[in-house]
Amino acid sequence: MQTAVEIDFQGMDAKPDIQTAIAKQVAQLEERFGRVTAGRVVVKAPGGHHRTGGLYEINIRLALPDGREVNVDRTAQADERHSDLTFAINDAFKRARRQLQDHARELQGQVKQHEASPIGTVVRLDPSGEFGFLETSDGGEIYFHRNSVLDGAFSRLAVGTRVTFAEGVGEKGPQASTVKLLGKHNLRP
Repeated sequence: MQTAVEIDFQGMDAKPDIQTAIAKQVAQLEERFGRVTAGRVVVKAPGGHHRTGGLYEINIRLALPDGREVNVDRTAQADERHSDLTFAINDAFKRARRQLQDHARELQGQVKQHEASPIGTVVRLDPSGEFGFLETSDGGEIYFHRNSVLDGAFSRLAVGTRVTFAEGVGEKGPQASTVKLLGKHNLRP
């Protein structure tokens, strides 16, 4: 760690054994993830909080490179196990470890990134009211049927209406399914 972890005891005296336990937890996180640059741990004694009663509150803030942070600042309201200080510390660091694991997975590209649905513009509507065509962002045209338009909104479509859609393959080539109107400003009365 670039800066030593700051431990703040609130409503209780600083206890050397608790300071040692916290320092050990931080060292384990650093050993495993190696990316903690600074940290602060607040240990709040029970009492004085009408919502938590006799429960300890442990707040952890860890600074990571690139301006990222891990923040554990919520004590389970109904979890009586937090009346035990050792359990409360272990539970808070377990949640911090999970957040660091999530950060590590993101950095390694193991977290799925969902692509946004493509956006198209209605360019033609059949006079019979059964189908139409969208212009895709790459300038192509794609067919859609009225049943593909969500929320029964086919009758509110007009040329120029912007929509999102999922592209699939129909009998005669690509077609849009799950067509959804974008924003209320695109709706025709």
